[in-house]
Amino acid sequence: MASEEQSLQSSILIPEEKLQATQSRIRDILYTEDLCRYKGRVSKLMGLTVEAYLPQLKIGDLCFIETKDGEPKAAEVVAFKGDMAQLLLLYDGRGIYQGSWVTTTGNPITFPVGDFLLGRLVNPLGEPLDGKPMDTSNAAWINVDSSPPDPLDRPIIKHKFSTGVRAIDALLTMGAGQRMGLFAGSGVGKSTMMGMIARNSEADVNVVALIGERGREVKEFMENSLGEEGVRRSVLICATGDQPPLLRMKTLQSATAVAEHFRDQGKKVFMMTDTVTRAAMSGREVGLSIGEPPTMKGYPPSIFSWLQKVLERTGVTDKGSITALYTVLVEGDDINDPVCDTVRGIIDGHIFLSRKIAAQNHFPAIDVLGSVSRLFTEICDPEHMQAAGKMRELLAIYQDAKDLIDVGAYEHGSNPKIDIALQMMPDINKFLRQSVKDIVNMDSTIQNLKDMMSGVQL
Repeated sequence: MASEEQSLQSSILIPEEKLQATQSRIRDILYTEDLCRYKGRVSKLMGLTVEAYLPQLKIGDLCFIETKDGEPKAAEVVAFKGDMAQLLLLYDGRGIYQGSWVTTTGNPITFPVGDFLLGRLVNPLGEPLDGKPMDTSNAAWINVDSSPPDPLDRPIIKHKFSTGVRAIDALLTMGAGQRMGLFAGSGVGKSTMMGMIARNSEADVNVVALIGERGREVKEFMENSLGEEGVRRSVLICATGDQPPLLRMKTLQSATAVAEHFRDQGKKVFMMTDTVTRAAMSGREVGLSIGEPPTMKGYPPSIFSWLQKVLERTGVTDKGSITALYTVLVEGDDINDPVCDTVRGIIDGHIFLSRKIAAQNHFPAIDVLGSVSRLFTEICDPEHMQAAGKMRELLAIYQDAKDLIDVGAYEHGSNPKIDIALQMMPDINKFLRQSVKDIVNMDSTIQNLKDMMSGVQL
């Protein structure tokens, strides 16, 4: 009988190692898990800025504010003012009242990523805008505000990147992982060129950030600029100009996070942003609304460090590459605008679109002499560099003599170099012009450039 009782006790006793594991798990839960959820109340609402007292908040936390109708309004913690937290609404503040309940998720804004994004139009929070359902059950959720790669972990860029635009591939050759700026005023052909590159480039995936666009331009860009082929291998992230500034600002971060996801899968990613200027303007609204001091043209100091951080996230790593084209809206055609100057100092080259060239019905309206690729000499062979140098020199010679030629003051034979430039300009213009529907190969483009310049002696 005693032996039966001992065997019964031993059968219900928890083994020592299992008991220790259970106790360890309980300690982990007690020390790491939130065992209570804090709630606060709104004390002030001005515009899209909300002030509330809520313990345990961190910068970047996603919170929800309850309206009169019980609808949660998303907001992000952006600053602290004494004991009060300042939150910016991601959407409008309709229905929020004095004393509205505020709860925190304890986590930053995250974005769903995966192959299901290809061919889709979404907002900066990953919500579909194209009216189609989206299954995110198998999605990976990532923080949109990550840090740039370590400088010493970046491989040196050695391989060319084909854009399908002759003027760029021949004279402003880009490398896989290079960051270029496309500087232009309004109505000079930025969106058209972006669509050409998205359709014709050698990228596996295109990520397009449309920031502050007019509502009608989104569908136009998808159907006219990108086309069916371009949309199929693209992810479009959009916040139109009527959206709150924080949401517009997040568009650039979300697009960069999506590009990083596909890059880490070993894919060759091409990222386009239209425009960085409107992202910076959104950041200006955010900074001024929380009390930051204005500096040049009203931009707070934080916006320039923010631009540096988010633009540095693209590039090449040992897993893959993100080749980026950031369009910059040149307000009043002033290239010394603070945003233009800052972006130009961060990126690896710039392409200027000229209103004067566009007025001559020359498209794409690239000002070759005012544009530069900083990696051109690193990724191109000597013969290519020599041919491109000759074409640039002929363009510069013709540009200097153009006034004399236009008024008929130049006499043929007085300057041999001008004579060569005059003779070659029709062929050069034909080479640099390109129809929207033209599909060109990079190798053949470079070979045509070499053949054209082979007999030129300057």
